[in-house]
Amino acid sequence: MLGTGSAVPANFLMTPTFWLALLAAFFYALGALLLKRTATGAIDVWRITFVSNIAVALALAGLWGFGGQILSPGALWQPATAALLFIAGQITAILALTRGDVSVATPMLGLKILMVAFFTWILLEDPLPPRVWASATLATLAVVLLGISRDRAGMQQATFTAGFTLMAAASYACFDVLVQRWSPAWGVGRFPPTMAAFATLYSLILMPRFKQPLRSVPRSVWPYLATGSAMIGLQGLLIISAIAHWGYAAAANVVYSSRGLWGVLLVLALGHWLAREERALGRRLLLLRFAGAVLLSAAILMLVG
Repeated sequence: MLGTGSAVPANFLMTPTFWLALLAAFFYALGALLLKRTATGAIDVWRITFVSNIAVALALAGLWGFGGQILSPGALWQPATAALLFIAGQITAILALTRGDVSVATPMLGLKILMVAFFTWILLEDPLPPRVWASATLATLAVVLLGISRDRAGMQQATFTAGFTLMAAASYACFDVLVQRWSPAWGVGRFPPTMAAFATLYSLILMPRFKQPLRSVPRSVWPYLATGSAMIGLQGLLIISAIAHWGYAAAANVVYSSRGLWGVLLVLALGHWLAREERALGRRLLLLRFAGAVLLSAAILMLVG
Protein backbone atom coordinates (compact mmCIF):
# COMPACT_ATOMS: atom_id res chain seq x y z
CA MET A 1 0.00 0.00 0.00
CA LEU A 2 1.67 3.15 -1.25
CA GLY A 3 -0.83 5.65 0.05
CA THR A 4 -4.28 5.95 1.54
CA GLY A 5 -4.88 9.66 1.41
CA SER A 6 -7.78 11.47 -0.19
CA ALA A 7 -5.85 14.43 -1.55
CA VAL A 8 -4.15 14.52 -4.93
CA PRO A 9 -0.60 13.14 -4.62
CA ALA A 10 2.44 14.99 -5.95
CA ASN A 11 3.12 14.42 -9.67
CA PHE A 12 -0.30 12.82 -10.03
CA LEU A 13 0.06 12.63 -13.80
CA MET A 14 2.97 10.23 -13.38
CA THR A 15 1.26 7.89 -10.93
CA PRO A 16 -0.30 4.51 -11.80
CA THR A 17 -3.55 5.75 -10.24
CA PHE A 18 -3.93 8.43 -12.92
CA TRP A 19 -3.41 6.12 -15.88
CA LEU A 20 -5.42 3.22 -14.47
CA ALA A 21 -8.35 5.56 -13.76
CA LEU A 22 -8.09 7.10 -17.25
CA LEU A 23 -8.10 3.68 -18.93
CA ALA A 24 -10.99 2.59 -16.72
CA ALA A 25 -12.98 5.66 -17.81
CA PHE A 26 -12.54 4.86 -21.50
CA PHE A 27 -13.39 1.17 -21.10
CA TYR A 28 -16.48 2.06 -19.05
CA ALA A 29 -17.80 4.42 -21.74
CA LEU A 30 -17.15 1.87 -24.49
CA GLY A 31 -18.68 -0.95 -22.45
CA ALA A 32 -21.74 1.18 -21.71
CA LEU A 33 -22.34 1.78 -25.42
CA LEU A 34 -21.96 -1.91 -26.20
CA LEU A 35 -24.44 -2.84 -23.49
CA LYS A 36 -26.78 -0.13 -24.78
CA ARG A 37 -26.58 -1.83 -28.18
CA THR A 38 -27.25 -5.18 -26.49
CA ALA A 39 -30.42 -3.82 -24.88
CA THR A 40 -31.87 -3.10 -28.33
CA GLY A 41 -31.75 -6.84 -29.04
CA ALA A 42 -33.83 -9.70 -27.67
CA ILE A 43 -32.45 -9.61 -24.11
CA ASP A 44 -33.72 -8.02 -20.92
CA VAL A 45 -31.76 -5.65 -18.68
CA TRP A 46 -31.56 -8.19 -15.85
CA ARG A 47 -29.60 -10.70 -17.91
CA ILE A 48 -27.31 -7.87 -19.06
CA THR A 49 -26.74 -6.85 -15.43
CA PHE A 50 -26.10 -10.44 -14.34
CA VAL A 51 -23.50 -11.10 -17.05
CA SER A 52 -21.70 -7.79 -16.42
CA ASN A 53 -21.62 -8.46 -12.65
CA ILE A 54 -20.07 -11.88 -13.22
CA ALA A 55 -17.50 -10.29 -15.56
CA VAL A 56 -16.43 -7.82 -12.86
CA ALA A 57 -16.29 -10.57 -10.23
CA LEU A 58 -14.10 -12.77 -12.43
CA ALA A 59 -11.77 -9.85 -13.16
CA LEU A 60 -11.39 -9.05 -9.45
CA ALA A 61 -10.79 -12.70 -8.60
CA GLY A 62 -7.56 -12.40 -10.59
CA LEU A 63 -6.16 -10.16 -7.84
CA TRP A 64 -5.92 -13.12 -5.44
CA GLY A 65 -2.32 -13.73 -6.46
CA PHE A 66 -1.27 -10.35 -5.05
CA GLY A 67 -1.56 -11.69 -1.51
CA GLY A 68 -2.99 -10.40 1.73
CA GLN A 69 -4.91 -11.96 4.58
CA ILE A 70 -8.43 -13.05 5.35
CA LEU A 71 -9.49 -11.38 8.57
CA SER A 72 -11.64 -13.07 11.18
CA PRO A 73 -15.12 -14.31 10.15
CA GLY A 74 -16.51 -11.41 12.12
CA ALA A 75 -14.95 -9.02 9.61
CA LEU A 76 -16.64 -10.56 6.57
CA TRP A 77 -19.39 -7.98 6.90
CA GLN A 78 -16.96 -5.46 5.39
CA PRO A 79 -16.59 -7.07 1.93
CA ALA A 80 -20.25 -8.14 2.17
CA THR A 81 -21.33 -4.52 2.65
CA ALA A 82 -19.03 -3.26 -0.10
CA ALA A 83 -20.41 -5.91 -2.48
CA LEU A 84 -23.99 -4.87 -1.70
CA LEU A 85 -23.19 -1.24 -2.57
CA PHE A 86 -21.39 -2.35 -5.72
CA ILE A 87 -24.35 -4.46 -6.90
CA ALA A 88 -26.74 -1.58 -6.17
CA GLY A 89 -24.54 0.68 -8.27
CA GLN A 90 -24.33 -1.86 -11.08
CA ILE A 91 -28.10 -2.39 -11.27
CA THR A 92 -29.04 1.30 -11.21
CA ALA A 93 -26.23 2.27 -13.61
CA ILE A 94 -27.15 -0.37 -16.17
CA LEU A 95 -30.83 0.58 -15.92
CA ALA A 96 -29.82 4.18 -16.67
CA LEU A 97 -27.49 3.20 -19.50
CA THR A 98 -29.72 0.68 -21.23
CA ARG A 99 -33.15 2.27 -20.73
CA GLY A 100 -31.97 5.88 -20.67
CA ASP A 101 -29.50 8.00 -22.64
CA VAL A 102 -25.79 7.10 -22.54
CA SER A 103 -24.88 10.72 -23.35
CA VAL A 104 -26.74 11.82 -20.19
CA ALA A 105 -25.84 8.94 -17.89
CA THR A 106 -22.08 8.79 -18.42
CA PRO A 107 -21.43 12.51 -17.78
CA MET A 108 -23.78 12.52 -14.78
CA LEU A 109 -21.89 9.60 -13.28
CA GLY A 110 -19.14 12.18 -12.87
CA LEU A 111 -21.15 13.53 -9.93
CA LYS A 112 -19.80 10.51 -8.12
CA ILE A 113 -16.66 12.52 -7.34
CA LEU A 114 -18.72 15.02 -5.31
CA MET A 115 -20.27 12.13 -3.44
CA VAL A 116 -16.85 10.55 -2.86
CA ALA A 117 -15.75 13.81 -1.26
CA PHE A 118 -18.89 13.81 0.91
CA PHE A 119 -18.49 10.19 2.02
CA THR A 120 -14.77 10.78 2.60
CA TRP A 121 -15.74 13.57 4.98
CA ILE A 122 -18.37 11.43 6.74
CA LEU A 123 -16.71 7.99 6.79
CA LEU A 124 -13.00 8.85 6.82
CA GLU A 125 -13.43 12.09 8.77
CA ASP A 126 -11.38 14.10 6.27
CA PRO A 127 -12.42 17.78 6.04
CA LEU A 128 -14.57 18.79 3.09
CA PRO A 129 -12.90 21.71 1.22
CA PRO A 130 -15.06 24.80 0.51
CA ARG A 131 -14.40 24.43 -3.23
CA VAL A 132 -16.59 21.29 -3.18
CA TRP A 133 -19.67 23.46 -2.73
CA ALA A 134 -18.65 25.75 -5.60
CA SER A 135 -18.05 22.67 -7.70
CA ALA A 136 -21.50 21.33 -6.82
CA THR A 137 -23.13 24.56 -8.04
CA LEU A 138 -21.31 24.36 -11.35
CA ALA A 139 -22.19 20.70 -11.66
CA THR A 140 -25.88 21.54 -11.19
CA LEU A 141 -25.74 23.87 -14.20
CA ALA A 142 -24.09 21.09 -16.16
CA VAL A 143 -26.90 18.68 -15.28
CA VAL A 144 -29.44 21.21 -16.63
CA LEU A 145 -27.63 21.19 -19.97
CA LEU A 146 -27.51 17.42 -19.98
CA GLY A 147 -31.26 17.27 -19.40
CA ILE A 148 -32.26 19.56 -22.28
CA SER A 149 -34.44 17.77 -24.82
CA ARG A 150 -36.63 18.54 -27.81
CA ASP A 151 -39.91 17.24 -26.38
CA ARG A 152 -41.69 16.15 -23.24
CA ALA A 153 -40.97 12.47 -23.86
CA GLY A 154 -37.30 13.32 -24.16
CA MET A 155 -37.41 15.22 -20.87
CA GLN A 156 -39.03 12.23 -19.19
CA GLN A 157 -36.29 10.02 -20.61
CA ALA A 158 -33.62 12.38 -19.30
CA THR A 159 -35.31 12.53 -15.89
CA PHE A 160 -35.46 8.73 -15.70
CA THR A 161 -31.79 8.54 -16.65
CA ALA A 162 -30.80 11.21 -14.12
CA GLY A 163 -32.65 9.53 -11.23
CA PHE A 164 -31.07 6.12 -11.68
CA THR A 165 -27.68 7.63 -12.45
CA LEU A 166 -27.68 9.58 -9.17
CA MET A 167 -28.53 6.41 -7.25
CA ALA A 168 -25.71 4.61 -9.04
CA ALA A 169 -23.25 7.42 -8.34
CA ALA A 170 -24.10 7.43 -4.62
CA SER A 171 -23.72 3.65 -4.35
CA TYR A 172 -20.42 3.61 -6.22
CA ALA A 173 -19.06 6.57 -4.23
CA CYS A 174 -19.76 4.96 -0.86
CA PHE A 175 -18.29 1.72 -2.22
CA ASP A 176 -15.03 3.43 -3.27
CA VAL A 177 -14.56 5.13 0.09
CA LEU A 178 -15.17 1.91 1.99
CA VAL A 179 -12.74 0.03 -0.26
CA GLN A 180 -10.12 2.66 0.57
CA ARG A 181 -10.91 2.36 4.27
CA TRP A 182 -11.04 -1.44 4.59
CA SER A 183 -8.60 -2.76 1.95
CA PRO A 184 -5.32 -1.96 3.79
CA ALA A 185 -6.04 -4.48 6.55
CA TRP A 186 -6.97 -7.21 4.07
CA GLY A 187 -4.56 -6.49 1.21
CA VAL A 188 -5.33 -5.89 -2.48
CA GLY A 189 -5.20 -9.64 -3.11
CA ARG A 190 -7.89 -10.45 -0.54
CA PHE A 191 -10.43 -7.66 -0.08
CA PRO A 192 -11.49 -7.15 -3.74
CA PRO A 193 -11.70 -10.92 -4.50
CA THR A 194 -13.67 -11.59 -1.30
CA MET A 195 -15.97 -8.71 -2.13
CA ALA A 196 -16.35 -10.16 -5.65
CA ALA A 197 -17.44 -13.50 -4.18
CA PHE A 198 -20.24 -11.78 -2.26
CA ALA A 199 -21.17 -9.78 -5.37
CA THR A 200 -21.54 -13.03 -7.32
CA LEU A 201 -23.78 -14.42 -4.59
CA TYR A 202 -25.94 -11.29 -4.58
CA SER A 203 -26.24 -11.42 -8.37
CA LEU A 204 -28.18 -14.67 -8.09
CA ILE A 205 -31.20 -12.67 -6.91
CA LEU A 206 -31.47 -11.32 -10.46
CA MET A 207 -32.10 -14.74 -12.01
CA PRO A 208 -35.82 -14.97 -11.14
CA ARG A 209 -36.30 -11.71 -13.08
CA PHE A 210 -34.87 -13.14 -16.30
CA LYS A 211 -37.50 -13.14 -19.03
CA GLN A 212 -35.76 -16.16 -20.56
CA PRO A 213 -32.72 -18.31 -19.67
CA LEU A 214 -29.26 -17.08 -20.62
CA ARG A 215 -28.95 -19.87 -23.17
CA SER A 216 -31.77 -18.26 -25.15
CA VAL A 217 -29.75 -15.09 -25.86
CA PRO A 218 -29.53 -14.81 -29.68
CA ARG A 219 -26.14 -15.44 -31.25
CA SER A 220 -26.25 -11.99 -32.85
CA VAL A 221 -26.47 -10.38 -29.39
CA TRP A 222 -23.69 -12.33 -27.65
CA PRO A 223 -20.76 -10.42 -29.25
CA TYR A 224 -22.11 -7.11 -27.89
CA LEU A 225 -23.07 -8.60 -24.52
CA ALA A 226 -19.78 -10.46 -24.03
CA THR A 227 -17.55 -7.60 -25.21
CA GLY A 228 -19.49 -4.94 -23.31
CA SER A 229 -19.42 -7.01 -20.12
CA ALA A 230 -15.70 -7.65 -20.58
CA MET A 231 -15.12 -3.88 -20.87
CA ILE A 232 -17.15 -3.29 -17.69
CA GLY A 233 -15.19 -6.04 -15.94
CA LEU A 234 -11.85 -4.61 -17.06
CA GLN A 235 -12.68 -1.08 -15.95
CA GLY A 236 -13.85 -2.43 -12.60
CA LEU A 237 -10.56 -4.25 -12.14
CA LEU A 238 -8.54 -1.13 -13.00
CA ILE A 239 -10.33 1.42 -10.83
CA ILE A 240 -11.03 -0.86 -7.83
CA SER A 241 -7.48 -2.24 -7.69
CA ALA A 242 -6.03 1.28 -7.97
CA ILE A 243 -8.10 2.52 -5.01
CA ALA A 244 -7.55 -0.67 -3.00
CA HIS A 245 -3.75 -0.52 -3.42
CA TRP A 246 -2.91 3.18 -3.52
CA GLY A 247 -5.98 4.80 -1.96
CA TYR A 248 -6.60 8.36 -3.27
CA ALA A 249 -10.27 7.58 -3.98
CA ALA A 250 -11.14 11.23 -4.61
CA ALA A 251 -8.21 11.86 -6.95
CA ALA A 252 -8.83 8.62 -8.86
CA ASN A 253 -12.46 9.56 -9.34
CA VAL A 254 -11.54 12.98 -10.73
CA VAL A 255 -9.80 11.20 -13.60
CA TYR A 256 -12.40 8.44 -13.79
CA SER A 257 -15.10 11.06 -14.33
CA SER A 258 -13.65 11.64 -17.80
CA ARG A 259 -15.90 8.75 -18.87
CA GLY A 260 -18.52 11.47 -19.29
CA LEU A 261 -16.52 13.07 -22.09
CA TRP A 262 -15.61 9.66 -23.50
CA GLY A 263 -19.29 8.71 -23.52
CA VAL A 264 -20.41 11.77 -25.49
CA LEU A 265 -17.48 11.53 -27.90
CA LEU A 266 -18.16 7.86 -28.56
CA VAL A 267 -21.84 8.59 -29.23
CA LEU A 268 -20.77 11.25 -31.74
CA ALA A 269 -18.24 8.93 -33.35
CA LEU A 270 -20.00 5.56 -33.16
CA GLY A 271 -23.63 6.51 -32.57
CA HIS A 272 -24.67 5.37 -36.05
CA TRP A 273 -23.60 1.85 -35.06
CA LEU A 274 -24.00 1.52 -31.28
CA ALA A 275 -26.50 4.20 -30.18
CA ARG A 276 -28.70 5.07 -33.12
CA GLU A 277 -31.50 6.55 -31.03
CA GLU A 278 -29.17 9.07 -29.39
CA ARG A 279 -27.39 9.85 -32.64
CA ALA A 280 -30.84 10.67 -34.08
CA LEU A 281 -31.28 13.39 -31.46
CA GLY A 282 -29.38 15.72 -33.76
CA ARG A 283 -26.03 17.47 -33.65
CA ARG A 284 -27.36 20.54 -31.82
CA LEU A 285 -28.74 18.56 -28.89
CA LEU A 286 -25.68 16.35 -28.69
CA LEU A 287 -23.46 19.44 -28.69
CA LEU A 288 -25.50 20.88 -25.81
CA ARG A 289 -24.95 17.65 -23.93
CA PHE A 290 -21.29 17.79 -24.82
CA ALA A 291 -21.18 21.31 -23.35
CA GLY A 292 -22.80 19.94 -20.23
CA ALA A 293 -20.19 17.20 -20.05
CA VAL A 294 -17.39 19.76 -20.41
CA LEU A 295 -18.95 21.96 -17.72
CA LEU A 296 -19.33 18.98 -15.43
CA SER A 297 -15.70 18.04 -16.00
CA ALA A 298 -14.69 21.61 -15.13
CA ALA A 299 -16.71 21.37 -11.92
CA ILE A 300 -14.97 18.14 -11.04
CA LEU A 301 -11.51 19.52 -11.80
CA MET A 302 -12.18 22.35 -9.35
CA LEU A 303 -11.82 19.75 -6.64
CA VAL A 304 -8.10 19.44 -7.34
CA GLY A 305 -7.46 23.11 -8.00
